[in-house]
Amino acid sequence: MLRLYLLGGEDLSVKGSRDIDRQAFKDAGGAPLVVVFPWTSRAKAGQDKYRRQMVDYFKELGAKGVRFVEPSLPFPEMAKLVEESDLIYLPGGDPKVLVERMRNTGASLLLANYEKVILGNSAGAVAMCSEYVLLSEESDTFTVSSGLSLVDFGLAVHYDPYMDAQLESLSTSRNIFAIPEDGAVIITCCSISLVGAVAVFQEGRKV
Repeated sequence: MLRLYLLGGEDLSVKGSRDIDRQAFKDAGGAPLVVVFPWTSRAKAGQDKYRRQMVDYFKELGAKGVRFVEPSLPFPEMAKLVEESDLIYLPGGDPKVLVERMRNTGASLLLANYEKVILGNSAGAVAMCSEYVLLSEESDTFTVSSGLSLVDFGLAVHYDPYMDAQLESLSTSRNIFAIPEDGAVIITCCSISLVGAVAVFQEGRKV
């Protein structure tokens, strides 16, 4: 059964979401084979360090193995890695880059048909939603972009109450879950669970 873990932003070096991650690993069998799509940045600097950090952390949580999918990997090989996995991890970074690469490589189809556990951190979380809300780099306004629609609501991460007014305005035409750092929304086929001070916005107000 598919379980989605949407994290509001975790720093792996601080391990602030460790309890949530442990639950995801438990749902994935306790000692999962983790497949990571590290597609949230076009920059190469620092990637090796971040990958080592992920490997060390996931093995500390009990992973039996950690594999990384490169965007250049042929689709049949990518599909085989996903099929063999117990848990997919989508890291933080730039969600626009992640969504673009997922669509261009066909990986979005693999996620849409996945029936195990997907753990998304920040950019990885918002990419799974129908829409996501980000603070504009050019101004103090928020923009709404389309995601992969694994779940049918809007999402904002790194939530802080100063965002309330704009999220209320944006929620007139969509429901938005706003997740703080170290918080999460956990979704199964029949339930939605909130971890931490997650805020929900709908019909122009915070509920």
